[in-house]
Amino acid sequence: MLYTLIALVVITIGGLIAYKALSILLRGSWIMGWLRGMFGLILLTVALAVGLIAYDIFRYKQIMQEQVIATINFEKIEDQHFDAVLVDSKGNEHRYTLRGDQWQLDARVVKWKGYLGTFGLRPAYRLDRINGRYYDLEQERTASRTVYALNESLYNLDVWNWINKYPEWVPVVDAIYGSATYLPMADGALYEVSLSNTGLLARPLNAPAEDAIGAWR
Repeated sequence: MLYTLIALVVITIGGLIAYKALSILLRGSWIMGWLRGMFGLILLTVALAVGLIAYDIFRYKQIMQEQVIATINFEKIEDQHFDAVLVDSKGNEHRYTLRGDQWQLDARVVKWKGYLGTFGLRPAYRLDRINGRYYDLEQERTASRTVYALNESLYNLDVWNWINKYPEWVPVVDAIYGSATYLPMADGALYEVSLSNTGLLARPLNAPAEDAIGAWR
């Protein structure tokens, strides 16, 4: 909810910039000056960039202690080939075909400076990708790979990458890192994935999943 409000504030700022840009562009005629037109177009571009940043922020969610963020169910198609159904925290269902022996889920996590906690700003996460893995290293190098993006930034305007490249520009960020969890795939296996301040954690929810983990270990 808090990150939705932050995104709305950023969108409002972008809207004000866009309004100012249009008022400059539509005021009088172009004869008033090439500079006025260029300045208005620059403001319009900035407004668009701000809007894209707001959309990227909106895709992040707060970490409220440990919470379940997804469940994953598998159906075997053939050896090392599975149909995976991922249901996210909002109940949205996503289907993927994964090859390999294991599945892996990655997430992005952003942690803020401690003093921001007084304003209710908790660490945030965004699911990043899901992929298949092989036990055998040679297969991992040469066999067919299946990787799917779970969240993509519009027009490659990615707040995560921007903070990674220029951390000194965002001093309120304490840490930014990726977290991943992986377990075996098996016919009928069902797992839940939770996230806490320490990262992702996957747990089996039925017997096929428990048996697959037992055989793997």
